[in-house]
Amino acid sequence: MVEIALQLDEKQHGAFTANEGDEQIGEMVVSIKNDELTVYHTEVAPKAEGKGVAKSLLDTMVKYARENALKVIPLCPYVHLQFRRHESDYADLWKK
Repeated sequence: MVEIALQLDEKQHGAFTANEGDEQIGEMVVSIKNDELTVYHTEVAPKAEGKGVAKSLLDTMVKYARENALKVIPLCPYVHLQFRRHESDYADLWKK
C-alpha cells in the first residue's frame, strides 16, 4: 500500500513523498510561502509508473491546499497539465 506524507523544512520547502514500505516510489517537490503552494516537480520511480502514484500525489496536494486555504502555482508540467485538463476541478485553487 502506498502512503503519502508531506515533509517540509524550516523554510517551508519540501515534498509530498509516496512510499511503499521502506521505499520511496514518488515525490512532488513543493514550497509554501504565505498563502501560496508552488509545485515544482513530480517524479515516480520507473517500477511504479502507470499505477496512479502521480495522481495520488496530486490528490493529496490538492486536499492539503484546500484544507489550508492555499492557492497553487503549478510550475510542474504534470500538475499544470492536470489543472488545464480539469480546470473546473481545480478552479478554486489555481493561481494563474
